[in-house]
Amino acid sequence: MHPLAAGRRLVLGGVEVPADFGCAGHSDADPVLHALADAVLGACALGDIGEWFPDDDAEYEGADSAELLSRVIAAAAEAGARPVNADVTVYLEKPALQPFKPAMRDRIAEILHLPPSCVGVKARTFEGLGPIGEGRAAAATAVVLMEVSGRADQALSC
Repeated sequence: MHPLAAGRRLVLGGVEVPADFGCAGHSDADPVLHALADAVLGACALGDIGEWFPDDDAEYEGADSAELLSRVIAAAAEAGARPVNADVTVYLEKPALQPFKPAMRDRIAEILHLPPSCVGVKARTFEGLGPIGEGRAAAATAVVLMEVSGRADQALSC
């Protein structure tokens, strides 16, 4: 979850969405790609996005979350795993995201090296409830199925 702030670009799933505000954060603050990175890291028992890209490290200030997710995918590959499919849900009250979902799906598929048919993108509002519903925050959840190469006894430590 990221707070929303005026004067920031709204980047969701690697796609810029026209808005008068964006997510506040150290990088471009794309909650969709951050959720995907955490899902991949978690599936491979490699920690979390905060450990990999600390928000107090100047190297990641304004960073493109697509590049960060690409680095996570490379680390998963080194660990012997690759994404098979992914599903994300974006939580944002406004603007309506329906017109942007195909572009988000295509961009996520590109980063994960998957066909778009293996990526699901959904958008939900909070019906005016809480920080998301009040238009003060955006969030995302993600699930990624990872395939481990080699024999089962050579799999990751999970």
